[in-house]
Amino acid sequence: MTDILGRRQFVQGLGRLGVLAAAGGKAMAGGNTSVRWPVLQGSPVLDSLRPVIEHSRDVFTHVDRIQEVAGWMAYEELPMPDYALPLGVGAGSAEDTIDFILTADSVDTAFTDFSTHEKFQVDFAGRHWSDSDALFACMKRAMDNGVPILDGKFLARLTRPEMEKIFAGNIELPMLDEKMAVWHQVGGVLTEKYDGRFHNFVKSCPPRLYDNGAGLVDRLVKEFPRFNDVSLYDGQTIKFYKLPQLGLWFVYSSLRKTGQFPLEDVQKVTAFADYMVPVALRVMGIMIYSPELEKAINTHQMITRDSPQEVEIRAHCVYACALLCEEVNKIRPKDMQIINPQIDARLWTHYHTTWWPHHLTKTIMY
Repeated sequence: MTDILGRRQFVQGLGRLGVLAAAGGKAMAGGNTSVRWPVLQGSPVLDSLRPVIEHSRDVFTHVDRIQEVAGWMAYEELPMPDYALPLGVGAGSAEDTIDFILTADSVDTAFTDFSTHEKFQVDFAGRHWSDSDALFACMKRAMDNGVPILDGKFLARLTRPEMEKIFAGNIELPMLDEKMAVWHQVGGVLTEKYDGRFHNFVKSCPPRLYDNGAGLVDRLVKEFPRFNDVSLYDGQTIKFYKLPQLGLWFVYSSLRKTGQFPLEDVQKVTAFADYMVPVALRVMGIMIYSPELEKAINTHQMITRDSPQEVEIRAHCVYACALLCEEVNKIRPKDMQIINPQIDARLWTHYHTTWWPHHLTKTIMY
C-alpha cells in the first residue's frame, strides 16, 4: 500500500510539474510547446490529432517519461494477440466470428453505472463475467435460446423487453435505450444492403482499413453512423474511430492464424481511445492532467462528451501510445517489432481492473 500511495503522490507531483512545463518545456507535448510527432503510418486517426496535441490546455504527454517506460517495456513479451471468442462462439466459421464480433462491437460500450459506479456482470455457463465479457456471455446465452441476435432483421425491430431479457444481469445494462437504438440503426443497414449480416459487408470491402474511402474503416464510419467516432476541437475534426478499429482488430486477431481475414495495412491501427488506457498512461506518469481535470476525475465528476477535456484525454491516449510503440521498436530487434494495438493490449490488460479512477463520460462511442 505504501508503494501505491508513493506512486500516486509521485504522479500527482508530475501533474503539477507538467502544467508548468507545458508553458515552455520541450519534454511535454501540449500547450503550444515544441511537439515531437510519431512517424506516421498513414492513419487518418493519428493524422487528425495534431491540433489537439499542439494546443491542449488540460492534458499533456510527458515524452521523456515515454522513453523511460520504453526502456523496460521493450523487454517484455508483448505478443501479437490471438483472440479467442469466449464460449466457443464462431468455432470453425469465419463468417460467424465476423458476425458475432461486429454485432457485439457496435454496442461494446459503457458497462459501469454512471450513478452507482457498479459494473455490469452476469453468471453464465458456470462462470462469472463482467464488462465486455458479460456482453458476450449475454449474447451467447441468447443465441443458445434461439434468439437470432446476429441477424439484421431481428436487430432492426428489437424491442426494449427483448433487450432487457437478452442483457439480464446484476444491473440494467448501462445506456440500454441508446444501445437498442444502435442495433436498430445497424440492423437496418445490414438488412437493406448486406442480407442482414456483417460478413457480407466485410466481403464487399478490400482487405484494407483505409483505401481512398473504400476500406473497411472508411466504409464502416460512412455507412453506419454509430461508428463515426469524431469530435470537434477548436473547429477542427478529430477522428478516433475507437469501435470500428477495435472490432476489426478483434476479427483480425481471431482469424489471423488461419488467414481468413487478411489486413494489408494492419500497421495503421492506433490505440483504442477508451476509459482505461488513459488510466494506465496516467499511472505511469506519461499522461499528465491539469489540477482541475485531476480533481474532476478523482471526484467522479462527469466529463462532457466532445468537451475539450474529453477530446484531449482521448487524443493524448492515442498519441502517447504511438510514441511509446515507436520507442519500444527502437530497442527491439527487427524481427520483434510491434504495432500500436500490442501496446494498447499491454496497458489495458494490466490496468482494466485498477481502482485508480478513470474519467466518466456518457457516450456510446467507447
